[in-house]
Amino acid sequence: MSPGQILLNNLIYDASQTAIPSDDVDPEVEAEPARWDVHAIERFMVVFGPISSIFDYATFGLLILMLGTKNEDSFHTGWFVESLFTQILVVLAIRTRMSPFWRSRPSKQLGAAIVAALAAAVIIPLSPLGSVIGFGGLPWQFWLLLVGLVAAYLTMIEIVKRFFDRYETRRPEAVARQKARTRLAATTSNPQSNT
Repeated sequence: MSPGQILLNNLIYDASQTAIPSDDVDPEVEAEPARWDVHAIERFMVVFGPISSIFDYATFGLLILMLGTKNEDSFHTGWFVESLFTQILVVLAIRTRMSPFWRSRPSKQLGAAIVAALAAAVIIPLSPLGSVIGFGGLPWQFWLLLVGLVAAYLTMIEIVKRFFDRYETRRPEAVARQKARTRLAATTSNPQSNT
């Protein structure tokens, strides 16, 4: 994509994420204060980052097969739309540990911001502004490809999320915290057990 298209992509994505502070938190997360764990974030990036890259390469390949190598503007448009859809919608999956992710509803503000960003991702390239920015037309088959790619991406994220969360809860630190919580709960529910 051109620098202007990349900046527009980032602007739309960032605007959709400004509603995250308004998001609803799952009750089980509210029940216990969260701990800041930089190593868990590193593990998350190492696991989920390559999944995004795999789908990026798949998108490149499928767009080249669909559009050929001479239709650069349309390729940029397809990449712009697909990248916005995946990076905006994956927030719905990674914002919660519930699986499938739609069991945990986002706040109205976050939901509205996501819908608005997805609409912008489609409308801008199709509008007269799109040609000014350098976007090209897309065949109708692209929209079927988009649905398939996004569905496959979110499905893969959900599958990996289940394994990742299971792994994280079995780590020694997590097991020790759970045992301490269980002891504390038993102590507070039965104060005479301390005597």
